[in-house]
Amino acid sequence: MTKNILNVGPLIKDAKDGPTAEEQVALKKQLAEKLKQLSALESAEPLQRARLQLDIAEILNALERKNEAWEIARAAFHISMQQESWQDAVEACDVLFQAGQPDSMAALCMGIWLAVTFPVEAEVTLAMLIHLAEETPDAADDGALAAITARYVVDLRADDEQHENLSFLADNLIAMVAKRHGNVRDQDALDSWLDQLELRDPQVFLPRLASVLNAMVGDKWWFDRDVLRGKLPQ
Repeated sequence: MTKNILNVGPLIKDAKDGPTAEEQVALKKQLAEKLKQLSALESAEPLQRARLQLDIAEILNALERKNEAWEIARAAFHISMQQESWQDAVEACDVLFQAGQPDSMAALCMGIWLAVTFPVEAEVTLAMLIHLAEETPDAADDGALAAITARYVVDLRADDEQHENLSFLADNLIAMVAKRHGNVRDQDALDSWLDQLELRDPQVFLPRLASVLNAMVGDKWWFDRDVLRGKLPQ
């Protein structure tokens, strides 16, 4: 795993500062339509409502109405957890992270715990781990643990159609983190870095990632991890 991954392109393009006036008009129109749909779904299946709530929260984030986005995404997360729809719960955590509220990093870490623990789609899990790697200080090992876990999950879960593109992103993430963490600039240095940080064995790096997530969330966990482990597929 993880060979010849240096000298790949930039991971993520810089985002624009915000929507243009024209885009804001379009977003507000979409928001009104989604709110109307939500109002008509009072007796609908819970996950249908939760997914629509997430659409609304994403639009609110784009419009910089972050507090409102947080509240509606938090409600969608609660429904998703009740319904044991782990994928939807993780996607809600992504929206909560992007809302930029005081507990947004805790939401990100809880989403990562769910995404790694349960068989959530590789693409969604990768996106969450990219967030963590980008948010951690250069000198911390946290980004390295996120990056190597991303590659592990891609290898484990991505189907043949996805694997090449997602592997490229995961390898790019490893290269970015290795460069900033250990000034790694060639393959030999990368191999040494992987060995030094014990990033080759998932039985070593996954528990370390779990410890990082636990420390970052602290006493703010919204669910009982021991109970959820009992729901894992056999």
